[in-house]
Parts: sequence; structure tokens; C-alpha cells
Amino acid sequence: MTILYVLLAILLFGVLIAVHEFGHFVTAKLCGVKVEEFAIGMGPAIFKKQKGETLYALRAVPIGGYCAMLGEDEAVDDPKAFTSQKVWKKAIILVAGSFMNFVLGFLLVLLVYSNASGFYAPVISGFMEGCPYESEEAFQVGDRIWSIDGKRIYQNSDVSEFLSQGDGVYDVVVKRDGHKVKLEGLELKLLEYEGEDRKYYGFQFGVEEANLKNTIAHSWNATMEFGRWVWMGLEQLVGGQVKMEDMAGPVGIVDLMAETGAQAASTWDAILDIVYLGAFIAVNLAIMNMLPIPALDGGRVFFLIVTWLIEAITRKRLDPKYEGYVHAAGMILLLALMALIMFNDIVRIVVK
Repeated sequence: MTILYVLLAILLFGVLIAVHEFGHFVTAKLCGVKVEEFAIGMGPAIFKKQKGETLYALRAVPIGGYCAMLGEDEAVDDPKAFTSQKVWKKAIILVAGSFMNFVLGFLLVLLVYSNASGFYAPVISGFMEGCPYESEEAFQVGDRIWSIDGKRIYQNSDVSEFLSQGDGVYDVVVKRDGHKVKLEGLELKLLEYEGEDRKYYGFQFGVEEANLKNTIAHSWNATMEFGRWVWMGLEQLVGGQVKMEDMAGPVGIVDLMAETGAQAASTWDAILDIVYLGAFIAVNLAIMNMLPIPALDGGRVFFLIVTWLIEAITRKRLDPKYEGYVHAAGMILLLALMALIMFNDIVRIVVK
């Protein structure tokens, strides 16, 4: 079964890359840019076919892919070249890959949640006996906890997470009867309740029916939660709480997916768990790829804006080859980083 999960993980990872490149491909075509090659995978071609002005290829290594556009890194005297397009068109093409990854992440969560019979929601359904937080100034039955200290509550688990990070006094926003109500300076602490062996805040959450509206809403909230996890991970990486050896590349991700599948109670549960993890990775790719780092789409958008501003001020057109040099250097550094991460992934797999 482990081999099956590895193959499923590789297939899913390939789909994530294919969808990303497909976003670039479709928007490039719609914007009138010539796509010279659209490839899924890297390395030697297993299959390729020329159709119109584009070569479509399936390559041997099922990790990566690309959408090669005419004039992507150098000026070409052709109206269908990427560099010949207006700034807004180039920006749309560059952002489209990450946008498609985010949409795919949402759709994968929606697929997993379509199997649910109900959802735990941050909506107060009742209070433990003796709970002091039921009042006009605090919580009421039916309140949906919207945010705590400005942090959006997407799932009911967020409530205990953000309350545990505070100092006991919180600014809480709830949705009550369709309106947002601010509860400022609300004092909340864990309390002892009769018959319980641990402390609780005392308010209880209910379950919402898994109808179409709620399924879509909870799928969206889970996707947004993934995005927050990615940003939190980046903050920890910058802050030094996460070390380089803790990062995972394609090999580590596939291994994690396979391990997730192997730990599931059944084959169907394993597939759902892997797809759910794939949704998180899709959102991760969407956000990471938009960071303003050379060679990434975010870096290209950043340079696009900077170039546009410089040209607007100086009235002189900058040669795109210099930007190409920067992205080439960035790509070399990224490949070196990926090689290091892949080496760490392989070492972890061998020694565990």
C-alpha cells in the first residue's frame, strides 16, 4: 500500500505544478502572448506534439514544469512577445499560476469536505453549568466568534489557539443576529467546573449541517487557514524558530504524503488525507511563489512594478536582459537551495 500512496503523492504533486503552469499558459494565450512550449515535468521528453505555435511536452521527471513564452527574459521585436505586452497583461500572466494553485487548494478541500456530514463551527451552542461568560457584555448562545485581538477565526480550534496566546484580556468580535458586535477588554480565563478533570472556558461549540452553503463556507475558511499557517511558518523561519533542516522539498513532501496515507484507518481515509495535505501544499505554493524573490513569479511582479516606475520617471525603456540576469542568478541560488533541501530530505528518509 505504501507504494500506492507514494504514486498518489507524486501524481498529486505533478498536478499542482501542472495547474500552476496551466494558469500561466491560459492567461498568456488570452493576452495574445506566444507560448513556445508548455511542458509538464522536467528532463527528457516522453511525449511531445507541436500544435500551432506551441510545443506540448510530457517530460520524464514528474516534478516541475514550465510555460516558455516568447521574449520572457529578453526583448524580442514581436508583438506576441511577453516583453511587448502592457504591464497589466504581464502582471496577470505572472500572478495566474499562484491564483490557480490557490483555487486548486480550495477545490481539493471542497472535495474532501463533500464527504462530511457536519462541521464543527465557532458558534456558541451552550455553556457549562456555572460559566460566568454568558451575558450581554460577553457571549450569548448563537454568537459566531469572528475575531480575537484582530485575528480572524476560521475554525473553532482557532478560538483556544488564540486565547492561549493572550494575557487574559481580549478584544473579541462576534456575529450576533447578523451584525458584528465588539466585546472590548473581555476578561477570559480557564476555570474549573464540577466533574471535570481539566479547566475550560465554559462555552461550547455546535455542529453545522453539511449543506451546500456550509460546505463551501467551511472549505473556504479551511483554505484561508492554510494561508495563515504558511505566513506563520515564514515568520518563524525569519525569526529563527524554524531551521533549514526542518524544511522539506519535493522528496520530503512525497514522503510525508505517503506516510500520511500509511497511517490512515482505511484506503479511502488515506486518499482523503493525502488530498487534504495536497490542498495545503497547493496554498503553500501559491503564497511562496508570490514572494518578491528573483526567479519566482513574485520577484518578476516586483521587478515589473519597479521597471514601470523607473521608465515612467526617466522616460527611457530599460533593457529586460538585466532583469533576466538577476532572475538567472536567483534561479541558480534557488536550485542550490532545493538541492540542499532534497539532500536533507533523503538523509531524513534513510535514517528514520
